[in-house]
Amino acid sequence: MPAIQLTPAQRKDKRADAHHLDPVVRIGAEGLTPAVRKEVDAALKAHGLVKVRVFSDDREAREQMLATLADTLNAAPIQHIGKLLVLWRPIPPKEKAERDDRMPGPKVVKVLKFSKSGNHRPQVKKVKVLGNQRLAAGGELKRARKRATSVKKKQAAG
Repeated sequence: MPAIQLTPAQRKDKRADAHHLDPVVRIGAEGLTPAVRKEVDAALKAHGLVKVRVFSDDREAREQMLATLADTLNAAPIQHIGKLLVLWRPIPPKEKAERDDRMPGPKVVKVLKFSKSGNHRPQVKKVKVLGNQRLAAGGELKRARKRATSVKKKQAAG
């Protein structure tokens, strides 16, 4: 009995999603080996919905392979049509490690440059400011530097 039970409507949606997919795993004459199970598991982790092609003429063997893969990998059997098997399992969420040493990323800033004569319209320029840069008063990019704190504040904090 597979761990994931789908309603017929959900199974229909998954079949429609799998229609354009190509088989990512092929099962040859050796049958369902541990290496094949490992590859199907890796494909399910990466894609969620996978097609498997079985090069066997025995229909009962293919049905048994679909049931075995669904049970051992905690996946839902979606479809068995011809020599193609379709399996689905939700993709596990990827863990992201938060870094404390991250700096601000690049951002696009609009800068307004006025004409020297005053008769022309001001020009709007888009400037990309990187994390180690700052925008100076004249619209120029300069290197960012640590903000200087006064000696009195340093003594009060220390």
